[in-house]
Amino acid sequence: MSLEQESVFASARASSSQGRGSDATRLVESLTLELAGEKIDLPSFPDIAVRVRKALTNDDVDVDDVARIISAEPALAARLLQLANSAALNTSGRRVTDLRSAISRIGFNMARSATIAFAMSQLRRAEAYKGLEEPLSELWGRSTHVAAVSRVVAKRFTQVNHDEALLVGLLQGVGKLYLLTRAVRFPALLADAGTYQPIVAEWHGRIAQAILRNWEMAEEIVVAVVAGENAEREHEGATDLTDVLSVGGALASLGPDPRAEEMMFLRMPAARRMKLDARACAVALAESQQEISSLQQALGT
Repeated sequence: MSLEQESVFASARASSSQGRGSDATRLVESLTLELAGEKIDLPSFPDIAVRVRKALTNDDVDVDDVARIISAEPALAARLLQLANSAALNTSGRRVTDLRSAISRIGFNMARSATIAFAMSQLRRAEAYKGLEEPLSELWGRSTHVAAVSRVVAKRFTQVNHDEALLVGLLQGVGKLYLLTRAVRFPALLADAGTYQPIVAEWHGRIAQAILRNWEMAEEIVVAVVAGENAEREHEGATDLTDVLSVGGALASLGPDPRAEEMMFLRMPAARRMKLDARACAVALAESQQEISSLQQALGT
């Protein structure tokens, strides 16, 4: 066990001499064992998502192949049609009514993102997580909002691929999602934010990294998801996917005080690299509100 893991164990044991403390210890111990294994994945992850993900790693796959796989899950097929006809992606104003045309319009990257979004959103309906509907919905709502805003940031202010920006926004909460599915066994711990949230802060990045590598995501995506919440991150070179996620996450959390928001942006290295200020971002968000709302709806808020 590393010194870092020993420190987490110590914190969990010290958090309480009663039930919640022992629950925290048991949760941390189980997370350590799971991360020590070869692979880690979201529980109850639909088979359709695995099949689509594997198909899209094949360079020879074509639209018909992907449409054939997705058509086996009518709810997912409907989600892709809704996405293809959303304000964000239907720039021509011409609606598509068949799955093949929908996939051709949105592209394989967006189809992959929509499939992952569908799979993650289904956890809210799983019988095993009954009672977690509210925190799961809040987490997923945050993920779709950050995803839609990050796509706008990438498209309006950078050369970063905006479909990848949407994907990292969707995935930014995957570690927290996994933790919720594990912590459901400890309702007293979940109710004690003072004990549970430090565990989330300590573990969600490492869990996300393990899941995304198991899914064979590009390293740039893994890095962005793990580091995107670090508002103080510095790096050399051009604006990257992590910068976009950092700014997208900050914008998705904007409050009513413009002075506080301006100060927040002045402190963010990612915003400085993009030469952004709060006013420019507020204008971009206002102009993109229909696009953001339609994406969130299509992704299953």
